[in-house]
Amino acid sequence: MSEIKLSDHFTYKRLLRFVMPTVAMTVFSSVYGIVDGYFVSNYAGKSAFSGINLIMPYIMIVASLGFVFGTGGSALVGKTLGEGKKEKASELFSMFVYVTIMTGAVLAVAGALSMEKVAYLCGARGELLRCAARYGRISMVSITAFMLQMEFQCFFITAEKPRMGFWMTFMSGVINILLDLVLVGILGLGLDGAAWATVTSELAGGFVPVVYFARRKDLPIHLTGFRLELKSLFRGIYNGMSEFIGSITASFVSMLYNFQLLKYAGEDGVAAYGVMMYVEMVFMSLFFGYCMGTSPIISFCYGAENREEMRNVYRKSLAVIGIASLSMCLLSLAMARPLSHMYVGYDTGLYEMTVRGFYIFSFVYLFSGIGCFGSSFFTALNNGLISALISVMRTVVFQIIAVLVLPSLLGIDGIWLSLPAAELAAALLAAAMLLLFGNRYGYRTKEGSDEN
Repeated sequence: MSEIKLSDHFTYKRLLRFVMPTVAMTVFSSVYGIVDGYFVSNYAGKSAFSGINLIMPYIMIVASLGFVFGTGGSALVGKTLGEGKKEKASELFSMFVYVTIMTGAVLAVAGALSMEKVAYLCGARGELLRCAARYGRISMVSITAFMLQMEFQCFFITAEKPRMGFWMTFMSGVINILLDLVLVGILGLGLDGAAWATVTSELAGGFVPVVYFARRKDLPIHLTGFRLELKSLFRGIYNGMSEFIGSITASFVSMLYNFQLLKYAGEDGVAAYGVMMYVEMVFMSLFFGYCMGTSPIISFCYGAENREEMRNVYRKSLAVIGIASLSMCLLSLAMARPLSHMYVGYDTGLYEMTVRGFYIFSFVYLFSGIGCFGSSFFTALNNGLISALISVMRTVVFQIIAVLVLPSLLGIDGIWLSLPAAELAAALLAAAMLLLFGNRYGYRTKEGSDEN
């Protein structure tokens, strides 16, 4: 089967073939995170499980910097490839990778030294504080590699090697799952075992691709010498800032959710929400994977001024996301009881709370795809401002309003309803922006200006 190029014409079959490895990659990343949670919840107990859920937003905030360099950098690199400047594209790619390594090293040390204070600010107290700080401190060992792993998820697609991106993630995931089984399930090392399993898998997933890109000089982009171009670096950061804002604010909002859950339902509420978040990670990864897979195509078409193909990919993407949204909602409703039983079946009260929350929360998937696609689409067009607007409104403004207002009206049910309500508002905003800028970029009609 021939390799698919960014310059190809994309039918539905070709488009899905191109993005499927990336979708599989993001889904698998989420699945092995869920396996982590399963082993901790069932073998280390509710406090350890809740402690991880409390500190995880902070870990994701730090790691999401890798996603900034990946999404913003790949948009710039993809546009440069579309302009026919392959050597320049490799230099830009190398700059983003090496800057990520240096940034990650600094953040790892700072995070390890301040983890107990961070865990306290995340709402952890007593035994939860001990568990959260312990897991977070161990996680800092591999935070640089985790940042690289997130970054390479984007650059493998730009390098026209999405399958290799999947296999790297698959390797990392298998390592994590096997070590969870051995360290937590067999040796009984509990929280520490789960943390070291994750660290080992992230080190492999982050640094093996460095070797791959250093040796494969035949790829459209590869690691090479570079000089620090602050203008290009800041432009890439600006392009990817919406994704960073989305990740960092989503993590802060998760902390706010945890505070509200502790207020309305105590530790059980945090555990129930953790189960829903694990499932959301998998389902949302389908959207993230699809958006990540199509972004380099959009960037390439934009750089090559191929408006017709950009319009083609845009329309097909809306159809794919619409079908996926309805399917995910129905599947989540069907899986509410079996998944709740798998994680918290040992506690009847917690199980019933989780099932009820699941039924309400499942409607989030009807609306979340279009908001995710809208932000990603404008990042690919190098329009960081509109992308950031959608992302900030989606992950900050709408969610904060919902999680503060709805629980005061509906109690704990208001927390489960908060995210669906926020995603509905974000979907309407994203749809409006896609309609508003359609003629400017030429992806809705045959007439499109050449404005940047």
